[in-house]
Amino acid sequence: MKSLKELYKIGRGPSSSHTIGPEKACNILKEKYAKADLFKIELCGSLSATGKGHLTDKIIEETLAPTKVEIIFNNKKSNLPHPNTFYSTAYSNGEVLGEDFVCSVGGGAITFNGETLKESKDVYPHSSFTEIKEFCTQNNLRLWQYVEVFEDADLWDYLADIWDKMKACIKEGLNADGVLAGGIDTVRKAKTLYDQYALNESEESIENRLVCAYAFAVSETNASGGRVVTAPTCGSCGVLPAVLKYLQKKFNLSDNEICKSLATASVIGNIVKTNASISGAECGCQAEVGVACAMASAAIAEIKGFSIEQIEYAAEIAIEHHLGLTCDPVCGLVQIPCIERNAVAALRALNEVSLATFLANTSKVSFDTVVKTMYETGKDLHVRYRETSKGGLAKTFKI
Repeated sequence: MKSLKELYKIGRGPSSSHTIGPEKACNILKEKYAKADLFKIELCGSLSATGKGHLTDKIIEETLAPTKVEIIFNNKKSNLPHPNTFYSTAYSNGEVLGEDFVCSVGGGAITFNGETLKESKDVYPHSSFTEIKEFCTQNNLRLWQYVEVFEDADLWDYLADIWDKMKACIKEGLNADGVLAGGIDTVRKAKTLYDQYALNESEESIENRLVCAYAFAVSETNASGGRVVTAPTCGSCGVLPAVLKYLQKKFNLSDNEICKSLATASVIGNIVKTNASISGAECGCQAEVGVACAMASAAIAEIKGFSIEQIEYAAEIAIEHHLGLTCDPVCGLVQIPCIERNAVAALRALNEVSLATFLANTSKVSFDTVVKTMYETGKDLHVRYRETSKGGLAKTFKI
C-alpha cells in the first residue's frame, strides 16, 4: 500500500475525482506541452455527466491558463478505461503536439496514459487487514504504531498539518452563511446548527447538533469549491473531521492524540483504496461516504483505546451498512444529498463504535470480506447510480 500522504490530500473541492485529479493532470499537461497554444479536452463518463456541477471545466481552464482551452462534454463515448476519463490534445499553430488520456480514479489519484503515477513508493508490505492485524499482534503494535513503523520520519508533522486544515475547514464553514452557488438554492446550515443552542438541551441533542454542524461546515466549504482534505474523498470530507472535532472538544484531547487516530483511520481507507475503490463514479457513494464512515469509526475506536478486533468490527459494520449506497447528486452538484449524508454518516460512526464496545467478539464478517463485497456491489450498480446524475434522487427531485 502507498503512503497515507496519497490518501489525505489538500485540494480544491467539490470533488476529488472531478477537481483535484483533473487539476493534477493539467499541471502535467502544461509542463509536458509548454509550447502549446491550445488544449482540446474531451470529458467523458462521469466527468462529462456531472462535470459542470462539479466545476471540472472551471478547474481545467484555471489550471491551463493562460493557454486557450476548448472543453467538450461527451456523454456518448463508451468502453472507457475508467468512468472518470478525459482525453487531451495539445496544439501549437494548428499542429498536434501530442495526445493523452487521463483517468481520475478517486481521492485525487490519476493514471496518465494508462500508467499509475508513482507519486510515492509503496511503503507498506501488507495490503489486507488480516495481514496487518497479524503483524500488529505479533509485534504488540496498535494500528497507529503500525503506520509509524513504515511511514517517513515526517509522518506526525504531516498529520498535524492535515488536522490543522480540517479544523480550518470547520471554522470557515461555521462562519459562512447564505446560499451555495449552483442554481438549486441550497442554504448553508452549519452556522445555524452550531448556534441553535436551546435551554435545557440534552447531552444527546448537543452531541447530534454539534457533530452535524461540523460535518455540514466542512461539506459546505467543499461544495463551494474551497480547499479541503480528502478523507478519503472531497465528497466525503466532512465525516472524519466532524467526529474528531467533537471528541477533541468533549474530552479535551491533544492534537497528538487526534493525529494518532488519523493514522489509524488511514489504514482503513488505504485498504479499501488498494483492494476496491474510493470512487463514486466506479462504486457509488458506498465507496466515498461509506468508507469515510468506516475511517471515522476506526478513529473513534482508537481514541477510546479499543482492541484491534474492536476497531475492525467498527469499521466493518460501517461499510456493511452502507452497501449499495448510490451516488446520485442532484444537478451534478455536491450538495444534495451529499452534504447531509456526511452528517448522517458521522452520527452513524459514533453509534457503530458503541456496538463494537459490546459485540466485537461476535463478529462473523471480516473487514477484508466486506471490502470485497463493497467492490462487487459497486460494479453491479447501474451506471445511473454512479455519479452520473441520471438516476435516483437526481432524477426524481424536481427544482
